[in-house]
Amino acid sequence: MAWIYIVEDDENIREIEMFALKNAGYEVQGFDCASAFFSRLREKLPALVLLDVMLPDEDGLAIVKRLRSAEKTRKLPIIMATAKTTELDKVKGLDIGADDYITKPFGVMELISRVKALMRRSYGMEEERLLRLGPIFMDDEKRAVYVDDRPCELTYKEYELLKLLLVNAGIVATRDMILDRVWGTDFEGESRTLDMHIKTLRQKLGDAGALIRTVRNVGYMLTGEDGSL
Repeated sequence: MAWIYIVEDDENIREIEMFALKNAGYEVQGFDCASAFFSRLREKLPALVLLDVMLPDEDGLAIVKRLRSAEKTRKLPIIMATAKTTELDKVKGLDIGADDYITKPFGVMELISRVKALMRRSYGMEEERLLRLGPIFMDDEKRAVYVDDRPCELTYKEYELLKLLLVNAGIVATRDMILDRVWGTDFEGESRTLDMHIKTLRQKLGDAGALIRTVRNVGYMLTGEDGSL
């Protein structure tokens, strides 16, 4: 399992990032300063680093320069996270060697998407084709869904909706994000369309449909039978 190091001095933000990435299937370790990060780095290299710019002992830009100057970490994938929003700040981070840049505040779905995209670019990883949660099994290569080993016939939109929830199991998918990913950015229909698709998807999944939780005023989330992954 791929290891991700998070260097972030804000404990609340760090815990949210760690929780999201753990639920996405990664091994994660967090650090509140550069010195602790580099100490651990000498023991074990991660697959990717999520790095805040503003840190108490050394800023993120200086850390990137140190990583890129060392042979051992020269090609280590780095995503910079910061509250700074100017184009100049983004360009500066990328120019000194960061692979991607994410601006606070950001949603956990965006974070996970950025991490997965960079992992694919860096290591040639393909999208996971076999997805499973409890009794639900999806073979994305064959576009087939099974519940308790029995085929479950879904429409195109229902399938894409379930796939989105499976890929991000344990994480709340907002209504806007679902409409954008499943229906497209030019979709102008009412969000009631989403609710109806969730309803029919739950019905087709049978008892497993209860794994799709409604997060009031936010969106939907797929969880394990006991509310965990």
